[in-house]
Amino acid sequence: MFWVLVLLSFIVLSGDGLISEGASKPHVVNVGAIFSLSTVYGNVANIAMKAAEDDVNSDPSFLGGSKLRILMYDAKRNGFLSIMGALQFMETDAVAIIGPQTSIMAHVLSHLANELNVPMLSFTALDPSLSALQFPFFVQTAPSDLFLMRAIAEMITYYGWSDVIALYNDDDNSRNGVTSLGDELEGRRCKISYKAVLPLDVVITSPREIIDELVKIQGMESRVIIVNTFPKTGRMIFEEAWKLGMMDNGYVWIATTWLSSLLDSFTPLALKKAKSIRGVLTLRLHTPESRKKRDFVARWNKLSNGTVGLNVYGLYAYDTVWIIARAVKNLLDSGANISFSSDSKLNSLQGGSLNLSALSIFDQGSKFLDYIVKTKMSGVTGPVQFLPDRSMNQPAYDIINVVNDGFNQIGYWSNHSGLSITPPESLYSKPSNRSSSNQHLSNVTWPGGASVTPRGWVFPNNGRRLRIGVPNRASFKDFVSSVNGSNRVQGYSIDVFEAAIKLLSYPVPHEFILFGDGLKNPNFNELVNNVTTGVFDAVVGDIAIVTKRTRIVDFTQPYIESGLVVVAPVTKLNDTPWAFLRPFTPPMWAVTASFFLIVGSVIWILEHRINDEFRGPPRRQIVTILWFSFSTMFFSHRENTVSTLGRVVLLIWLFVVLIITSSYTASLTSILTVQQLNSPIKGVDTLISSSERVGFQVGSYAENYMIDELNIARSRLVPLGSPKEYATALENGTVSAIVDERPYVDLFLSEFCGFAIRGQEFTRSGWGFAFPRDSPLAVDMSTAILGLSETGQLQKIHDKWLSKSNCSNLNGSESDDDQEQLKLRSFWGLFLVCGIACFIALLIYFVKIVRDFCNNHKPEEEAIVVSSPEGSRSRTLQTFLAYFDEKEDESKRRLKRKRNDDLSLNPSRPV
Repeated sequence: MFWVLVLLSFIVLSGDGLISEGASKPHVVNVGAIFSLSTVYGNVANIAMKAAEDDVNSDPSFLGGSKLRILMYDAKRNGFLSIMGALQFMETDAVAIIGPQTSIMAHVLSHLANELNVPMLSFTALDPSLSALQFPFFVQTAPSDLFLMRAIAEMITYYGWSDVIALYNDDDNSRNGVTSLGDELEGRRCKISYKAVLPLDVVITSPREIIDELVKIQGMESRVIIVNTFPKTGRMIFEEAWKLGMMDNGYVWIATTWLSSLLDSFTPLALKKAKSIRGVLTLRLHTPESRKKRDFVARWNKLSNGTVGLNVYGLYAYDTVWIIARAVKNLLDSGANISFSSDSKLNSLQGGSLNLSALSIFDQGSKFLDYIVKTKMSGVTGPVQFLPDRSMNQPAYDIINVVNDGFNQIGYWSNHSGLSITPPESLYSKPSNRSSSNQHLSNVTWPGGASVTPRGWVFPNNGRRLRIGVPNRASFKDFVSSVNGSNRVQGYSIDVFEAAIKLLSYPVPHEFILFGDGLKNPNFNELVNNVTTGVFDAVVGDIAIVTKRTRIVDFTQPYIESGLVVVAPVTKLNDTPWAFLRPFTPPMWAVTASFFLIVGSVIWILEHRINDEFRGPPRRQIVTILWFSFSTMFFSHRENTVSTLGRVVLLIWLFVVLIITSSYTASLTSILTVQQLNSPIKGVDTLISSSERVGFQVGSYAENYMIDELNIARSRLVPLGSPKEYATALENGTVSAIVDERPYVDLFLSEFCGFAIRGQEFTRSGWGFAFPRDSPLAVDMSTAILGLSETGQLQKIHDKWLSKSNCSNLNGSESDDDQEQLKLRSFWGLFLVCGIACFIALLIYFVKIVRDFCNNHKPEEEAIVVSSPEGSRSRTLQTFLAYFDEKEDESKRRLKRKRNDDLSLNPSRPV
């Protein structure tokens, strides 16, 4: 306030105030207007405000006999003259001031308005920082540029761009608008990567400063340029950009509302000659179609005498006059006088000959301001209404694309529903829907005539290659490693990255830089942090995508799944000759065997007195009991040889045996199909609850995860550097288990046998390539990785580096040959028992038949002695074979006849 008053002290004020004291209805109500009439805004606003003044005064009854007078002051684009104009209006007792035209002067003159209670209304000074709290007597009668920047931010998000360049003048309006844009972009994970600041619009006399900034922009990565300036500077920017070849394919230009004002005010012929702006997007304050608007547009050519076309600010100028007129009407209708009084603060100043008393306070200013902000009417811009924060209700914009024959409207933006191809007023009655699927714009013709949306960035043309950090691993070198100690790198991760790069539609010059000494695995958190500090432009390797890292960098789509698992020594439970016994527990085997005897005994009791098969010597009855019990499993017709009661018992027992047999078969099949592994470590829960030591890979995030998330004491953790160290530590008991990522573990298990994964993965993540936050290359690389996956090339790279095995698989299903070998090994014990039983049975049978042969086929006493022993042995063998082949019943009958014959021939011979 002080510096404003100091400025006033250098101004000689004169004139008398026209105070309408005592008059209830003043003859004239003065309203000041400060514009630069040589500008498009000022010229159009002047015509529109005069038209509104005539329309208000055309009905004498509207203001009760008073007339509204608009006093136009031409500031000639000069700040000092703007101040002079405001002071003159304060002398002439103006109830309000329309303007100033620029936000620079709005910040200055609002202090005057606050001090003298004179409302100041502007539809062009739309700086978002002009808040009602700081400047209560300053009212923006058009939507603040805050909404304009929000609309641009949503357009940038819609098209998938992340980095933009802002080109603007160094004044309050342009600067604060860009600041608001940066805030809006930040909330959408986008950013302004460079701010190109130009001198004030009024002081630019040559394009030199503009060319310098455009050349800088030309060498940068981003190709999305936001131009927030004024018509004069804006035209120069596009003319020089066209000369520099920056209006060709690949560039995106978005101009704020200054360009749409020029488009509306240009003649069609002049627009067709403007090659420099073809393909540019711009925005225009949206005004819905209405009868009032159509009538005013129809009058415009007559009002302007064809000198200038009507732009949207002409409509807001017209409505602003009507807002003041309605407030004046309400003030007069309330019975209040329009009066002005001296400012005691100014009177106390010792200004010499300065006539500071000429500046007067509007006594009813606060009340008049209240009537202004409570205005609710239907104007040529649509419904007019202020929200409690003084912002305009339902702000909206038209989105325009400049083309060869003029311009096309490709859609709308509203604060209610975002981007749409439907007029906003048709959506206000529906619930707000800002989802991405509900955002739509029509097709755009981009600079250079392209119809495909530009990706919005390129590699800067400065000859610098991307510096890509690569971990210099000491172990698991199949993933990434140095070639013979040189700077060349190879491995699974490198091949995936190079294959993805080839799928991009543009070249990506790059070089790999090793991180670490190669003697031990580097710390991956430090490696990723180097991306944020600019040491590396990206990191490629076996980098796990974990929460801590995603907060500082952007990762691509995972190119391999990962997750922490537990590895421990194991033995195969079904890799024994007695695996067939495992389906039943020992108690089950004992109970089953007991019931065979119990059922046999019950059948014996039921059948003993009535069935001949269950009678005879005890030895025979015991054999019968066992035979009936066990033969029931195979011969269901056995029940037909017993009584009805016994048949019921046997049928029930048969049913039980069938269920037991089927359960045994199913369980045995499951055991033989799926490998059963035995280890005291069952999974991560075992590690958490135990006090055993746990190994982890040096440099892996597994260490911090076990400490922070699993609450495992650091003293229990043992760092290990290589697969060989893994195996040694597990074998000698240094650690009971190892926690590491799945890809490392799979590679370890393919080389070292006797270990297996215990339990399930207890984290879910993957490996990706790290880029700086909001890097567009991360998005393109993600798309390329998906392409590698869909074509099968990703799997081929995996097979090349990682598909090898020196051990049978302990963690998954085996091959068909392995399964057959597994079955033979598992049944070997059963076959041995069967073989031994067969051998014993044959031995007993052979001993018995030899004994019977020897007892029943002694040499005849009267036989003639043979001439040689060989003939005797041959005859004996033939006789034995004939005896072996002969049916037992016939042998017994023949032997009985022989004995009877011997008795009849030699009765005295002992039998």
